[in-house]
Amino acid sequence: MHEKTRRAVLGTGIAAAGSGLLAACGSPGPHPRTAGHDGMDSNAMGAPARAGAPARAGAPAEDAPAEYISPHGPEVAATEQRRGPGPVRTFRLTATATTLDIGARKVASWAYEDQVPGREIRVTAGDTIALTLANNLPQPTTLHWHGIRLRNDMDGVPGVTQRPVKTGATFDYRFTAFYPGTYWVHPHSGVQLDRGLYAPLIVEDPKEPLKYDKEWVVVLDDWLDGVGGRTPDTELERLNGGKGGHSMGSMGEGGERAVKGAAKGTAAGAAKRAAARPSTRPAAPKKAAPAAPAAPMESELLGGHAGDVTYPYYLVNGRSPESPQVFRAKRGDRIRIRLINAGGDTAFRVALGGHRMTVTHTDGYPVVPAKTDALLLGMGERYDVLVTVKDGIFPLAVLAEGKGRSAMAVLRTRGKSPVKFPRPKELDGELLTADRLKAAEDVRLTPKEPDRIIRMRLTGSMRRYDWAINGRPYDPTQRYPVRAGERVRISFINGTDMWHPMHLHGHTFGLPDGGPRKDTTILRPHHKVNVDLDADNPGLWMVHCHNVYHSESGLMTILGYQK
Repeated sequence: MHEKTRRAVLGTGIAAAGSGLLAACGSPGPHPRTAGHDGMDSNAMGAPARAGAPARAGAPAEDAPAEYISPHGPEVAATEQRRGPGPVRTFRLTATATTLDIGARKVASWAYEDQVPGREIRVTAGDTIALTLANNLPQPTTLHWHGIRLRNDMDGVPGVTQRPVKTGATFDYRFTAFYPGTYWVHPHSGVQLDRGLYAPLIVEDPKEPLKYDKEWVVVLDDWLDGVGGRTPDTELERLNGGKGGHSMGSMGEGGERAVKGAAKGTAAGAAKRAAARPSTRPAAPKKAAPAAPAAPMESELLGGHAGDVTYPYYLVNGRSPESPQVFRAKRGDRIRIRLINAGGDTAFRVALGGHRMTVTHTDGYPVVPAKTDALLLGMGERYDVLVTVKDGIFPLAVLAEGKGRSAMAVLRTRGKSPVKFPRPKELDGELLTADRLKAAEDVRLTPKEPDRIIRMRLTGSMRRYDWAINGRPYDPTQRYPVRAGERVRISFINGTDMWHPMHLHGHTFGLPDGGPRKDTTILRPHHKVNVDLDADNPGLWMVHCHNVYHSESGLMTILGYQK
């Protein structure tokens, strides 16, 4: 393991301010292909394979089952060796409790280096990332590298690929960033993601085919932490009736005990321990939150209910619309905008006033270029777009889909004075979703019948908050088995009345009919999406909903490579 016991040090930093205002407007078993005409496995509804109890107290839950490849096994090391070591790029992130200026107000929260988003991590494909995570939080934490196809023991899932990083300790992450693209980092511990703990990760292509003058990295977020006494933990308790979370990293200083307890299915016991702990965060300011929208959170685009959480603020690069970030350019500049949805419970509709966008990538992988007025991003999704800048001042308008609120940033070629913008017509214009895109030819999956079909039916309801996969809430001892070299089809079937952005760690999958390569896909209520992937990265990998409140309430599982 890479955990150290020396005391972490605090970082520094402050979010930059801007100007302007946007007006409100199954059996996953080892069966070969047995698909019928709809491409679904007729024997796929049985339970996943179940591993034994952990071999030793405090060890990650993956250590015991001998039939599965360990994240720390020789197969993982051999795969990394084939990628080859590149030039080493060294970084440090310090996670700490801090006060953040989000434009409309200051809030007590947690962040990396005292800023939100955290400091950008930028490397070139083929580089070796060597990053030390220092934990100054009052709870254990980890760092997950969202979208990166990296070695399994660096994936940052507590209780599966590593032990939680204790308060005052550090952990050294080291791996080759082999694939270029737009990615990001965040914890995989409880609902920590819905604080200020996230940062963009950009892997540049040394043979970049796109031509552009400037680059703008844009991180979108929904915000409640430190407002009106609310925290993500109290919100989770409100939603699931105090049942506690299923993540290994959400149990405070008892993180290692929580690994053992969760492996035995003792979620209720973990919640009891969590309730017995004193408060682990600074007192929130007493200023009241903005009033919640009166209308229900509904979106036809998302198939009905838009989300479970009403947020007082929505942010672009850590700033509310009262004091947005400003990006400056010259008329005629060609800008690459990298969009990242780091929200906990919100899909965002994005448009640049006065411009059409050309989509070039989604989730890090190139697509056949497509023009559009607006984009829809579910939590965890990323899109790269190109725009040629006109002369003037323009809002990058961000609508919290179905929630009646908005955020913004400003693109301007001249002037400094604040501007109040009307709602850009592009928000209501042509809207592009991932199912309308095609993968670029050089990254398109070679057509092939699947060797294995895994059926994952999403179950649960908003009323009971009993989210699960195939009726089974997350248990780290369960596995959906695959073998290296297989073409695997995951059939996501949404049997719920809620939309879910489903995310797979350590891999990309292809959407049907030559669709884009992605790691996160929106699944609308009572719809099915078949995704295909090549099993080429051994280990134990999470599959989960990227609504952090759904995943922490049970909507996640593990894809395990068999020896």
